Amino acid sequence: MSRNQQLFDRAQQTIPGGVNSPVRAFRSVGGTPRFITRAEGAYMWDADGQRYIDYIGSWGPMIVGHAHPVPSIEQVRLVSSGTEATMSALRLARGFTRRDLIVKFEGCYHGHADSLLVKAGSGLLTFADTTKNAPSSAGVPADVTKHTMVLEYNNVEQLEQAFIKHADEIAAVIVEPVAGNMNLVRANDAFLQAMRSLCTKHGAVLIFDEVMTGFRVALGGAQAHYGITPDMTCLGKVIGGGMPAAAFGGRRDIMACLAPLGAVYQAGTLSGNPLAVAAGLTTLKLIQAPGFYDRLAAQTRKLADGLAAAAVDAGVPFAADAIGGMFGLYFREGVPGSFAEVTQCDTARFNRFFHAMLDAGVYLAPSAYEAGFVSAQHDDAILATTIEAARKAFAA
Repeated sequence: MSRNQQLFDRAQQTIPGGVNSPVRAFRSVGGTPRFITRAEGAYMWDADGQRYIDYIGSWGPMIVGHAHPVPSIEQVRLVSSGTEATMSALRLARGFTRRDLIVKFEGCYHGHADSLLVKAGSGLLTFADTTKNAPSSAGVPADVTKHTMVLEYNNVEQLEQAFIKHADEIAAVIVEPVAGNMNLVRANDAFLQAMRSLCTKHGAVLIFDEVMTGFRVALGGAQAHYGITPDMTCLGKVIGGGMPAAAFGGRRDIMACLAPLGAVYQAGTLSGNPLAVAAGLTTLKLIQAPGFYDRLAAQTRKLADGLAAAAVDAGVPFAADAIGGMFGLYFREGVPGSFAEVTQCDTARFNRFFHAMLDAGVYLAPSAYEAGFVSAQHDDAILATTIEAARKAFAA
């Protein structure tokens, strides 16, 4: 029995499912999760001593790689997780507007607050029945989600109809401007413009959940990339440099509603803890280096294009996309633009590809519904190794 299996068996005795986040259990792809003992640069090693090229990067935070050797927001409040950030932002939006209804989109994941677990992305796409407009998790009463309206991602007409019918009820629209929890799906320009104009017209708060895209797509996040200014922004992952840190912030008049200035309560014992803030500040200093994002985007695009070319050579239906330091792999013809199109991907084929790559020493996200991440440590040689491994996996 491998050391990874021994550790997984042991973990299952004390941790539900043996993991602290469902997707890590390999349930979607099958097999034994890897227990990582150390990591450096773009590599990590498991408990059996196997080295992997890492394309998960702690699910996005490790934008400068592991163990790096080099020692729109007017007001902001620090919290300890992305879930806290989105949960607090929504409470604040409701307090500011004195309305209750929240609009979110299919396949977008905004943390595990009860009211947001409706047709949510991430591990819930593996565990939940996504055909029903109902809570995606057991333990969430239907009454808790009655003030959450779920619409199709990139569907402008549906969004317009929602405002026609419920304009006076909508407190906020929350969206991942680049969805990374139903694989990678970009918001199109018409969709982004519609959200901004409708929220402005009807007094709703536009919230960009940039927990994943903040400092990952660009230094100014997806909002800088697209040129759209939200009313509030939620940040996480990169902002903590691998430590538990997140933040939410936005317009001064909205943030002024927070206690002790206003009546919207939000608190946290470990919010703004100095260790996490120090790690985050160090990371933010590193990524501000001239040319950092140009190089990161170029490497990520090179990886995506190389994988797509290898699939074409093997005659495998496959597409890949990249934006900033994020990429998506899809076993289907064409890059998906909605949750419905993502569900058309061949997950069985992805699972075989995942295990072939894992055996070759390349560690991809163990789910067909997760985006991948490139760090500053993924150089040309590492990308070439990855693409060659994929070429063999596609041909198998």
